[in-house]
Amino acid sequence: MVLVAAPRQLRQSQQLLLELSRCKALWGRPKVFLLLSSAPGAVPEPGAFLASLGELCGHRPHWSLLQLLTEVFSRTAEESAGSAYCPVLRSSLRGALCLGKVEPWGPKPEPGPSAQYDLSGARAALLLAVTQDRPGAQHDVEALGGLCQTLGFETTLRTDPTAQAFQEEMAQFRKRLDAHRGPVSCALVALMAHGGPQGQLLGADGQEGHLEMLVQELSHCRALRGRPKIFLLQACRGGHRDAGVEPAAFPWFRRWLRAPPATPSQADVLHVCTDVQGSSSRGPTPGSPNQADVLMVYAAAEGCVAYRDEKGSDFIQMLVEVLRADPKADLLEQMTEVNRQVCELDVLGPDCDERRKACLEIRSSLRHRLCLQV
Repeated sequence: MVLVAAPRQLRQSQQLLLELSRCKALWGRPKVFLLLSSAPGAVPEPGAFLASLGELCGHRPHWSLLQLLTEVFSRTAEESAGSAYCPVLRSSLRGALCLGKVEPWGPKPEPGPSAQYDLSGARAALLLAVTQDRPGAQHDVEALGGLCQTLGFETTLRTDPTAQAFQEEMAQFRKRLDAHRGPVSCALVALMAHGGPQGQLLGADGQEGHLEMLVQELSHCRALRGRPKIFLLQACRGGHRDAGVEPAAFPWFRRWLRAPPATPSQADVLHVCTDVQGSSSRGPTPGSPNQADVLMVYAAAEGCVAYRDEKGSDFIQMLVEVLRADPKADLLEQMTEVNRQVCELDVLGPDCDERRKACLEIRSSLRHRLCLQV
């Protein structure tokens, strides 16, 4: 679905998108929403955005839609005279979505967008984890810390920070990067804590910290201008436990087998915004300064519970497994694979006897291909 409207109307489109997402015929099927601003002087201009996407799809039919959009975002940035303007995509897709017709017997396709982020400079990671009253959190800390070191990140770990310490640690992290003598090529921040429905993070003291303030802190880092900034968020975003949806075909067969729902209800959605002011819990704001080159991955869909047990969280543990298996792959595609694996799981919460489903939410304003290992 393509919606071209004034910015104010775009900001009121959430109900329309929700309505289409409830379509039973589309359960388990990809749903793509393009929200394009018709404001005078809008960048990108709706017609130019669609023309660029159509041209790329025609010339690169084997590229996934995420790859195509990353390339369009790069072109948009060039057209906006070097500013940090960039659209944002929001994805819960479980696999590659190719709009072009690809013949299975054709020649081996070339890889995705050729332009890659230069990661030859320093890499830095900040892990902020509340382990108190979060069984299994220590396993996530150990697994993610080991992965960061393997990938060449200089890693700083802080456990059980208060809400104020979340902000202070981010500020110190930014200052260290800005003071670094050589080039800084990439930063990764992992935030692991209890969370609230408006994107709050609860510190070890039970007080609320605000995610958007942490993101803004790093987005204004001079050393990271034009460089990728990765945020991993293992925290609840509400109290909803998703029962999932059944596929449209053979529901009687699944009932006979007493099989759990196969698909999280919020999976298989790709949502692209070019001029929508997001809420405080929604990560990068499309079109706003300093919000380009950000990849945010939430362990739960908006309003939902993020699951974790004594062995750690499914999100962090699978992310580490996928990245270790192929560290040279495109990170956006790897996160899609992590989501596919998370969506296949059936989970039991501590206060729920029925099986539930989980789904990641991936938000990206990346403008180039991001591979953590050459």
